[in-house]
Amino acid sequence: MSIFMNDVFKRMFVLTALTGALLATAAFAESKARIVRLSDVEGTVKMDRGDGDGFAKAFLNMPVIEGAKLKTGADSRAEVEFEDGSVLHVPSNTDIAFPHLALGDDGQKLSTVELMAGKVYVNVRGKKGNRFTLDFGRQSVTLTEPAHFRLDYGMTEATLAVFQGDVRVTGPYGEVEISKKHSATFDLANNDTYAMAKNFEEDPEDEWDRQQSDYHDRYASNHSYDPSSPYSYGISDLNYYGNYMTVPGYGWVWQPYFVNAAWSPFQDGAWMWYPQYGYMWVSAYPWGWMPYRYGNWAFAPGYGWVWQPGYWNSWYAVPQVVNPPQRTAVLTPPVRGRGTVMVGRGLSTNPVAPLQRITINPVSAGLGVPRGSVRHLDHVARDVEKNPRPVVVSNERTAGTGSPNPAGTGTNSAGTWPNSKGSTGTNSGARQSPTVRETPSPRMTPMPSAPHGSSPHVSSPPARGSSPH
Repeated sequence: MSIFMNDVFKRMFVLTALTGALLATAAFAESKARIVRLSDVEGTVKMDRGDGDGFAKAFLNMPVIEGAKLKTGADSRAEVEFEDGSVLHVPSNTDIAFPHLALGDDGQKLSTVELMAGKVYVNVRGKKGNRFTLDFGRQSVTLTEPAHFRLDYGMTEATLAVFQGDVRVTGPYGEVEISKKHSATFDLANNDTYAMAKNFEEDPEDEWDRQQSDYHDRYASNHSYDPSSPYSYGISDLNYYGNYMTVPGYGWVWQPYFVNAAWSPFQDGAWMWYPQYGYMWVSAYPWGWMPYRYGNWAFAPGYGWVWQPGYWNSWYAVPQVVNPPQRTAVLTPPVRGRGTVMVGRGLSTNPVAPLQRITINPVSAGLGVPRGSVRHLDHVARDVEKNPRPVVVSNERTAGTGSPNPAGTGTNSAGTWPNSKGSTGTNSGARQSPTVRETPSPRMTPMPSAPHGSSPHVSSPPARGSSPH
């Protein structure tokens, strides 16, 4: 009897342990961390990642985590994109912080940004239930509905101008509601009083904000991406820099333009250290966000490397790779240290004053092509695919002066840039290819490979976000 009871208890203990392990595994699988991205960088932008090293040079596609700080200089601008597609446009000479990036009990995104100095454009596109808060001085703006506004925060006063929606500001004076096309100026030196106006003055940076917003409106409207994705950020870049297709045996996949079998998605970027997360991969490619945080990369014979969307329940610090070809070296993070480790061509930034002409190499995967700079990039890609030689194209975002054009009004020999209203993605509008000039073909760079006879190495398992999401 005693032996029988002991056996029963042992079985119950094992069953309980297995159940607990399964529940823990399920909880881990469902866990996600808030992870925002630095979605555009022009000039010298700096970020403090909370690693104890203070501000260091920031690059495109760097993760923005809770506690991070961002600083733009006199020659720089940046964009920060949230999971729901909301964006911050950060002009020059601005300091912002991200003291709170969390989730509510029902999974709603709770984001708090602090403007410490300078100017910021806020375009909240969030889903119902999400809450976005912008603090400045003793004032606070909290949004639960879409809105688009500009806040200029100085030493003695702050001016908030509303482009779309309604904005409520809470401060020592109570609550103030500012309607669309209205503005309010807060006297920070005189007991926080304020004055309302039925209009607002145009700012030189307003056109840049409109141009960036139009880019997202235009290219995010193409809904060919995986409909199961709960995220909106990065979709604009996927639609602009590549296309989706069905590959036998691999299903619905995405691939960037300007690649061939010699190109590898792991050849350009950097490993960067983040407190609590360890090393995270930062891609150099302008589209290089979602394909390195979700889903996996696979090599499809006859097609090359493709990204398979999915695995939305958590994000990856190390990109996941499935069935790489023999003798292919894939990404593995450094085993020690906390310094930034550049890979291939490393990371780069775009100049504030863009070049009037852009050279596109046939195996560049879009590297060096600023977002929205080439109208109908898919048409250029088809031409390069037929004749794989570098081409030089006109930059649609310049007007002969090196400065950005107003969105919807830029012209060159290819015609007028169509306005985002009514467009449906990269193929909208009549086909009018940009002016293209061929240049001599460069020597191709082979795909990185491991020593002969070695097996391909796959990160196992890929590092994931561990905070509740």
